[in-house]
Amino acid sequence: MKLIIDFLDETEEVEQSLLNDLEGLLQLAADLEGVPDQTELSVTFVKNERIQEINKEYRGKDQPTDVISFAMEEMGEGEMEIIGDHLPKHLGDLIISTEQAVLQAEEYGHSYMRELGFLTVHGFLHLLGYDHMNEEDEKEMFTRQEEILKVYGLVR
Repeated sequence: MKLIIDFLDETEEVEQSLLNDLEGLLQLAADLEGVPDQTELSVTFVKNERIQEINKEYRGKDQPTDVISFAMEEMGEGEMEIIGDHLPKHLGDLIISTEQAVLQAEEYGHSYMRELGFLTVHGFLHLLGYDHMNEEDEKEMFTRQEEILKVYGLVR
């Protein structure tokens, strides 16, 4: 396996079959993106109240959101770089609101799994350095997301 994924379900509502599908999707995305073997990643599922707290604390936005990515490779102010390539690479952490996923699946008229898959791939690509701060980057990121979802079979 390319990725070592630590799933944490704070909601206690995400079924094992969904976790299995999301793991398969992330493994495919890692293969397609050339992620090195034994790369680590965590995915935490939370409710809107919790993601709103995180969004407020780390992004200054006092509202719930669907997914937040915390990339480990980005150096924060005052942090020291870890030297050495013998350690497994840790991409970072994804926080996903299951409540937002349900709302957005209904809004967009597709399945809960499709929305969770979309949010997972979206957050994963952020961890790899993709962004959507300008139109060109957004087009590149969203095109790549849709390619990965299509290869996996998660189409609208």
